[in-house]
Amino acid sequence: MTFSEDEIERYARHLVLADVGGPGQQRLKAARVLIVGLGGVGGPAALYLAAAGVGTLGLIDDDTVALSNLQRQIQFDTPDIGKPKVAVSARRLTALNPHVAVQTFAERLTEESAASRLVGWDLVIDGTDDFDTRMAVNAACVASGIPLVSGALGAWSGQVGVFEGRPCYRCLVPEVPPDAETCARVGVVGALAGLVGSMAALEAIKWLTGAGQPLTGRLWIHGALEGRSRTVTVTADPTCPVCG
Repeated sequence: MTFSEDEIERYARHLVLADVGGPGQQRLKAARVLIVGLGGVGGPAALYLAAAGVGTLGLIDDDTVALSNLQRQIQFDTPDIGKPKVAVSARRLTALNPHVAVQTFAERLTEESAASRLVGWDLVIDGTDDFDTRMAVNAACVASGIPLVSGALGAWSGQVGVFEGRPCYRCLVPEVPPDAETCARVGVVGALAGLVGSMAALEAIKWLTGAGQPLTGRLWIHGALEGRSRTVTVTADPTCPVCG
């Protein structure tokens, strides 16, 4: 796979970067990454993956841009209010890097549609904010053998994990929490979304290029108020209904 002169200059800092270089950039260009949810996590992740030169990005979201999104979803501008998130995001990503192909799906991923929608993708990033969708994405990834990068936000905390087969996300969260908090109910500091979204993109880049050690089977947790991060191992659940 060759690069144009524009691409060589565009990706110059990757091409001279140890553990990426030409071979790693070629793997990025050949990659197909599906991003589920274009909110605070998925939006920044999409921007960085487009900038990095991921060849094809798929965007799934059934929502439209709301004024309250703009506090943390930096991929949108005020004139975008009321427009479909996937359409606005596609235009933004193409403007950022015209070498990236963008496919959009203005729909909500469900347990029934997940398996068919994931066909043909090399990696999935889950940036959704509801556990039912997270469970559906995880089950489809396990069944299809597709690695999953999962990013989540709390009010002042965030986490990113990489799941590839076993253990899976369901081992970490066996059931939907009955008292799950939402950003709309408890709030979220805006800049934290950029941190978690960037971390999700970074883990995707590492996995695609083979650089370093992705967070496979591990969970990175950041507490913004304390300014502290830690990484924990996710233990496989022998009774997990998805991967057990």
